Amino acid sequence: QVQLVESGGGLVQAGGSLRLSCAASGRTFRSYAVGWFRQAPGKEREFVAAISRSGGNTYYADSVQGRFTISRDNAKNTVYLQMNSLKPEDTAVYYCAADLTLAPEGITTTRYDYEYWGQGTQVTVSS
Repeated sequence: QVQLVESGGGLVQAGGSLRLSCAASGRTFRSYAVGWFRQAPGKEREFVAAISRSGGNTYYADSVQGRFTISRDNAKNTVYLQMNSLKPEDTAVYYCAADLTLAPEGITTTRYDYEYWGQGTQVTVSS
């Protein structure tokens, strides 16, 4: 079992920044890749960013490329999502998720590949 807890969401003006955290427990942290997804009201949950088990491989959705950065601190069992230049269309509930099946450098953008999910944290960007 893996438990994931997101934090760091909030209300920010357009152009501002937030850093989300995903704290993990329950299994060896290095044994799973982590992804961030988001879901806006009335929309499907969509992929945002992912990082491999080793931290050596990352991938971003086109909509956030160059603005968001995903990283992991294996000593703290935490994955971060640094979000800069936020836009109103970034408003959503953000979820982190863990995939235990991938190779050390593996990444997946498919939500159904992730076995464990956090409860989500709300991010609201005002114009």
